[in-house]
Amino acid sequence: MSIPEILTIPMLMKEQARRFASHEALVDGTRRFTYSQLLEQANNVARGLVAIGVVRGDRVAILMGNRAEWLLTFLAIQQIGAVSVGLNTWSTARELEYTLMHAEVRCLVAADRLRNQDFRSAIAGILAGGGIASLRSLVWVNADLASSVKPDGNSATDTKEITWNELLRRGENIAQAQVDSSAGAVQPDDDAILLYTSGSTAAPKGILLKHGHWVSNSFHIGERMHVTHQDRLWLAVSLFWSFGIVNAAPNLLTHGGCVVLQESFDAGEALALIERERCSIFYGTPNIVQALWEHPKRTQHDLSSLRSGATLGTPEQVQRVVDLGVREICNIYGLSETYGNCAVTDAHDPLDARLQSVGRPLPGVTLRICHIESGELQPAGEVGEIRVKGPVVREYLKDPEKTAESFDDNGFFCTGDLGLLDTEGRLYFKGRIKEMVKSGGINIAPAEVEQVLMRHPSVRIAYVIGVPHQTLDEALVAIVISEAGALPQPDELKAFCKKEMAAYKVPQQFHFTTEIKLPLTTTGKVQKARLHTLLPKTEEPQS
Repeated sequence: MSIPEILTIPMLMKEQARRFASHEALVDGTRRFTYSQLLEQANNVARGLVAIGVVRGDRVAILMGNRAEWLLTFLAIQQIGAVSVGLNTWSTARELEYTLMHAEVRCLVAADRLRNQDFRSAIAGILAGGGIASLRSLVWVNADLASSVKPDGNSATDTKEITWNELLRRGENIAQAQVDSSAGAVQPDDDAILLYTSGSTAAPKGILLKHGHWVSNSFHIGERMHVTHQDRLWLAVSLFWSFGIVNAAPNLLTHGGCVVLQESFDAGEALALIERERCSIFYGTPNIVQALWEHPKRTQHDLSSLRSGATLGTPEQVQRVVDLGVREICNIYGLSETYGNCAVTDAHDPLDARLQSVGRPLPGVTLRICHIESGELQPAGEVGEIRVKGPVVREYLKDPEKTAESFDDNGFFCTGDLGLLDTEGRLYFKGRIKEMVKSGGINIAPAEVEQVLMRHPSVRIAYVIGVPHQTLDEALVAIVISEAGALPQPDELKAFCKKEMAAYKVPQQFHFTTEIKLPLTTTGKVQKARLHTLLPKTEEPQS
């Protein structure tokens, strides 16, 4: 299959609606959309957004699980040249408020709840507390809400709330030609997506990604997996993460395949969905794979339709995906800043190559391995920092210093990760230079967790590290120095963290120590790389 000629999201969808008009593009439960229907419905949503005042360049946030409205809203945003902001559905009200404010979101499209998260109450609390100055419109997808709901409290903004159906009704007054004109004006170099990801500092980083690279990079990812229009993707990986909306979904859309949504991951439901929809493409992190493997009814389901897809982890973890039945699974490497993946194994590579390496760089990507201190180019087989040129982050929103320091003098993005290239150009991931912890496939900034812990009245100092974990790769452990005379309990600190942060950021264990026991450098700085030596062996989570 050839890459789409015009590298913008609106033009991609127009081309696919022409080439695969009656072919199934999206499945959400009993709802099914062909490519022509997907574009038609996205245009209907786009007209609604125009009707409530969204214009080119505005930032529109999406807050819901993996449901059709997520993808329809995303495509609609692109049709009018606005920028999508996928909000983390695990976020607390505090985290949501930060993202909405930092991104200067004009419109939020959301479900009222997911799992035990009550988004409607969280947003109402934000509005009552003063609101978000930029936020003008709230759209609730749930049909059982009143068609127009006035915010409670004394909101400092004039944010208007309507339902999804009301949005579509208002769009009927907007001519399709207006949306078509906006879609035609979008250029490959325009911003399409604003992602938020944990960084080496406490505050999440805003990552701006372009239309052109979103289309081309995901197309090349699919080529490595040998994806065709006949493939069907099982997608439980959250769409708000780059793994979902910058990798998995566009991989299939650029090839005319079908995206089968699961609103949120449940192993039993996933097994049944894969069997029922005959999904062939698998995307999953090691903890997802482990849950599927250990499910008591796994062997009762026919997973023979599975063929290829993407995962990451140790050779043993990748082998587990193969054992699950995904015989051509691809190992991958990348960051949100590199459009999800910048290196992918080929589905037809020998199994050993797919277990051990993360593949060759994708077309348009140049990889360098540089000496950690000098930055000098390392020869094949030598470990150093992985640096990337090609489809990489446009900029960190409102952080020019971070943007500048993330690139070397030759224009390569500095990943902060360790790796080596062999003589055949395959990349091998060797760990992280930065203090980032990756737990269950999710990047977590220890500094953010530490700052939350140190807001507890009984905590004077907190350090958060990752320790080996059987299914998560790494689990968070907090090393705490208490205030004088205070005796905080682990359950107390865990409950405190759960109120302030998404669940996956909450440390699994707490170890209490004193300052005198901290490992220090000769200049008196804490050696975070040696903090694990303070932990008794029994405190290193393994399962």
